[in-house]
Amino acid sequence: MRRVATGLVLVAAALLSGCGGRARGTARLWITRDEGAHVLLTATVPAGLTAMQALDRVVKLHTRYGGKYVQGIDGIEGSLTRERDWFYFVNGYEGDRSAAEYRLHPGDVEWWDYRSWRHRFRVPVVVGAFPEPFLHGYDGRRRAAVVVGARTAWTRRLARLLGARIVSTRARAPRGANVLEVVPSATTSFSASVAGAPGGPVTFVFRGDPRRLEDGFARFRYEVP
Repeated sequence: MRRVATGLVLVAAALLSGCGGRARGTARLWITRDEGAHVLLTATVPAGLTAMQALDRVVKLHTRYGGKYVQGIDGIEGSLTRERDWFYFVNGYEGDRSAAEYRLHPGDVEWWDYRSWRHRFRVPVVVGAFPEPFLHGYDGRRRAAVVVGARTAWTRRLARLLGARIVSTRARAPRGANVLEVVPSATTSFSASVAGAPGGPVTFVFRGDPRRLEDGFARFRYEVP
């Protein structure tokens, strides 16, 4: 187990190594709470396991409903009265099935977060695993990607990182492609949306200095601000 590197390039290299190199056949496991405000654990786990099996390897796990539902991790328990539970994402997508049914692919990021569901129960996609899901998609299927914005040194750098091409407007993005829109701005925000179910095309909109995307400032966060 080790802390995840904060630099985007370092993180991307580690994720890409799931498709080749020394880390072939591995996935990443993150455990946080309060929408990523507190990082509890990061670990490397073998690909090919179910998300539940991978989790069970590194924590004290309490499950319900025949092992299909995570009730507690390392003594932190879900609670109906406190309206708090464990939710999981794969490559930034909210899981669409029991973690006992999702099988990890090389390079996947499995992320568990303990949070309140009082104000919102579902969060279909988050930015905190960026550059996922651009790199590895969902359930082993990766979509084409584009970077929307002016052609600058930074957008070219992002396009190389994501294996994407640069287009001037969203209207020029291929149908079904994942989109990263970069909007220079004096204030910083980073949000994500998805069309349809997990694995569907995502649109990430970043406003601010593009260099911020390289320092991993949004790591573990649902959105910014």
